[in-house]
Amino acid sequence: GDFIISGETAKEIFTEGTLLVIVDVNHASYTDEPALVTMASSLVVLDHHRQSGESFPNPTLSYIESYASSACEMVAEVLQYIGDDGIKIKPAEADAMYAGIVIDTNNFMNQAGVRTFEAAAFLRRNGADVVRVRKLFRDRLEDYRARAEAIQKAEIYHGAFAISVCPSEGLESPTVVGAQAANELLDIVGIKASFILTQMGDTIYFSARSIDEINVQIIMGRLGGGGHRTIAGAQLKGATIDEAREKLKDLITDMMEKGEI
Repeated sequence: GDFIISGETAKEIFTEGTLLVIVDVNHASYTDEPALVTMASSLVVLDHHRQSGESFPNPTLSYIESYASSACEMVAEVLQYIGDDGIKIKPAEADAMYAGIVIDTNNFMNQAGVRTFEAAAFLRRNGADVVRVRKLFRDRLEDYRARAEAIQKAEIYHGAFAISVCPSEGLESPTVVGAQAANELLDIVGIKASFILTQMGDTIYFSARSIDEINVQIIMGRLGGGGHRTIAGAQLKGATIDEAREKLKDLITDMMEKGEI
């Protein structure tokens, strides 16, 4: 717990020789404390997302591999190269990295290459415990019920698009539950893409998922969002759930008619 400090504290302890390592993002604006980026004379960036326009100015080291499943896979690889100096990772750290790979690959089903399994094996040898990791992923009952409700009430549109709403009342992180429901809907035969709508305040959050045939990034892009080919999202302000659902359905129909999806 002592390892995590606030952005303010980080600014206070920053000196000329401080090395800043940025992991899992390639936009300064996505970091917890963007001001640190401009303060750092030594900057290391480790990321697995595709490069987009705005990146970091002159990093000392930039390790960006879009084929990697996750930032955790990349860190596990780096640790293997510097392992000769007696760096021993603790079981809790191995658990955390293994858990990161499990989340990003959706249990080794998404973007898991040979190197992903090699990183997982390295972590396992260093004390990652799959039972402990499984327990980390257990749900609160309210979340499980909300996800089940979203799946149960899903509408199958044009025979291949699952669309549903995730209830948000009483949930700590409704959008996370919505994303999980979208993932699970892909396990149904015939579904090419899934879309879950979750309302929080005056904003509707869309979580979109696909396996391979449909590029959900371009669909969400039309709603002002974005993401990856198989994982994307968008936000819509000032609309009701029904309006948002109709907007999505009209968009899918329109894009199908034009041959865009």
